[in-house]
Amino acid sequence: MARRHWLRRGLRPPGCGGRRRRRRWHVGRRRRRRWRRGDSLLRLRRAGSPAWEKMAPRPPRGLVPALIWGLSLFFSLPGPVWLQPSPPPQASPPTQPHPCHTCRGLVDSFNKGLERTIRDNFGGGNTAWEEEKLSKYKDSETRLVEVLENVCSKSDFECHRLLELSEELVESWWFHKQQEAPDLFQWLCSDSLKLCCPSGTFGPSCLPCPGGAEKPCGGYGHCEGEGTRGGSGRCDCQAGYGGEACGQCSLGYFEVERNASHLVCSACFGPCARCSGPEESNCLQCKRGWALHHLKCVDIDECGTERANCGADQFCVNTEGSYECRDCAKACLGCMGAGPGRCKKCSPGYQQVGSKCLDVDECETEVCPGENEQCENTEGSYRCVCAEGYKQIEGICVKEQIPESAGFFSEMTEDELVVLQQMFFGVIICALATLAAKGDLVFTAIFIGAVAAMTGYWLSERSDRVLEGFIKGR
Repeated sequence: MARRHWLRRGLRPPGCGGRRRRRRWHVGRRRRRRWRRGDSLLRLRRAGSPAWEKMAPRPPRGLVPALIWGLSLFFSLPGPVWLQPSPPPQASPPTQPHPCHTCRGLVDSFNKGLERTIRDNFGGGNTAWEEEKLSKYKDSETRLVEVLENVCSKSDFECHRLLELSEELVESWWFHKQQEAPDLFQWLCSDSLKLCCPSGTFGPSCLPCPGGAEKPCGGYGHCEGEGTRGGSGRCDCQAGYGGEACGQCSLGYFEVERNASHLVCSACFGPCARCSGPEESNCLQCKRGWALHHLKCVDIDECGTERANCGADQFCVNTEGSYECRDCAKACLGCMGAGPGRCKKCSPGYQQVGSKCLDVDECETEVCPGENEQCENTEGSYRCVCAEGYKQIEGICVKEQIPESAGFFSEMTEDELVVLQQMFFGVIICALATLAAKGDLVFTAIFIGAVAAMTGYWLSERSDRVLEGFIKGR
């Protein structure tokens, strides 16, 4: 009666199709195993690992078995070899997630699947029949298969690999351990696979983090490796907190409030390393580059002491808590500040005029002995160049040769002369034909068109040179 009630409503009674679903799950599991094995072999082959030779299956003897073997190996790979993207050269391998995080993600996805299927295929009707069948479906293999089919995304290789290793454990928990161990994450990831640790612990033995497992790092930092079987357990404290378990105020901070479970740290005044309050006069110790004077931190002028360490051609500039070394002017050999007026000594090519080092004009004297040379003054020096109308050849200034002006046809090439001759004879022939026709319009048009075509062709070959000749007045 209840079954007819479900069919009249167009619904499928619970349990229908369970055998097909289980068969599809086991077939998919075999495919996933073949896919992972093919992908692993492909990675080893690309990496040039000798393990490829050992793991790769050997082809059987005989033509037909060898063909069958080759086809089966081809379809077992995740895709054709020539379509697989080759890895970029010298690319760093992607960071793999910690196995504990993978396991946690698998369990979270499994629990979401349980929530999704909690009332699957039940939509009202015979309440007594539903309660009886729902209790059976709740712990059935059908429901387990529906959840496991979607527990890992297609691109999550690590999740598929972990599910492959833990399938039997998940089935064992589903059918036998749910009552005594309701927390799947604790039973699977921590107790069975030993990939994770309880919160507040770390390392292979799940040792408590500094500050205790209940409040690792005092609540003011992160315990490295917390919740996993790895990590050092060192506390990475928040800004303002320090110490092994983040239970102290770090340098530059002071305690505002402290009790058995609470600590508040606040920043000191800028240059104070240790202080008793936020004011400028609350300093107890100063940072580097500052000196404590009447509970205040005063900047140290390193340039007036021997603390500054600048080069011979540099001068010192004091800054807050430190100093800078800057280069002297080009006119100085050693200086006490910026500009040519703070020189200790003038550089070669400069002379002291008053309190400044100024450039010497070497061109006021005969410094260029070469013929047809002239002097050109530069900053701190000079150079010899050829006079106007001369150019340097092998270190000697010689007069530039100005080419004589040539006629319009003097620069024509042999090919251009041939074209010009052909044009000339073509014009003569067309003119004679026009005269023979006694001024006929057809022959006149042919004559004018031929002359224009030949003239245009010849000018297009020499257009650049013609324009240059006209511009220069040749």
